[in-house]
Amino acid sequence: MRLLLVEDDDHVAAALAAVLRRHGFDVAQARNGQQALDHLLPGTGGEPFGVVLLDLGLPDQDGFELCGRIRATTAAPVIMVTARADVRSRIHGLNLGADDYVVKPYDTGELLARIHAVSRRAAPEEGGGHTGEGGAEELRLGPLVVRTATRQVVVDGEEVPLTRKEFDLLTLLAQRPGVVFRREQIISEVWRTSWEGTGRTLEVHVASLRSKLRLPTLIETVRGVGYRLAAPEQH
Repeated sequence: MRLLLVEDDDHVAAALAAVLRRHGFDVAQARNGQQALDHLLPGTGGEPFGVVLLDLGLPDQDGFELCGRIRATTAAPVIMVTARADVRSRIHGLNLGADDYVVKPYDTGELLARIHAVSRRAAPEEGGGHTGEGGAEELRLGPLVVRTATRQVVVDGEEVPLTRKEFDLLTLLAQRPGVVFRREQIISEVWRTSWEGTGRTLEVHVASLRSKLRLPTLIETVRGVGYRLAAPEQH
């Protein structure tokens, strides 16, 4: 797999690239935002990048802004790598289209696990659902409509853009409203891993969904167990 490492510190990039290459990745480095965009332009040669590792502290532009531009350029999964550990920054990054968020300092094993997890989701499988009008796969819950065939989410008639994992998480819960999904089950089905460190990522994705959907009571936390989706009242 080709991997684009967006990192302006050559010493950090060299050490990380060496580890990644030992694990079979073909690594290219971009030292600033413009180089990253140049690498991702169609027709630049080579196979498309499978994953982008994006450091937010870049010399020429804000990493969050760059993430939005990368997302408009490629469908490759983006993992933000940064020292910003606050939840607000994590949610902001996910809202901009990042697929995951890793806080420095990190364990290389953790980073590798996250790379493999997002790459497995790069070509998402279409889930099941209830057949709605016109033959489309739809899950309808009050003002919320989840269209699994086209991977669209609509709230009160307005489409809400979600990342891959946000959509997969919402679809999983929406298929069985009122049923409590254990955290371990969600991580296994959405992230396809049993790796315990994914738990924090799950919490961030739930918070991001609540913010984007603007239905704060839709996803309920069942303390010590997991989450369930409670269908709001019909409008």
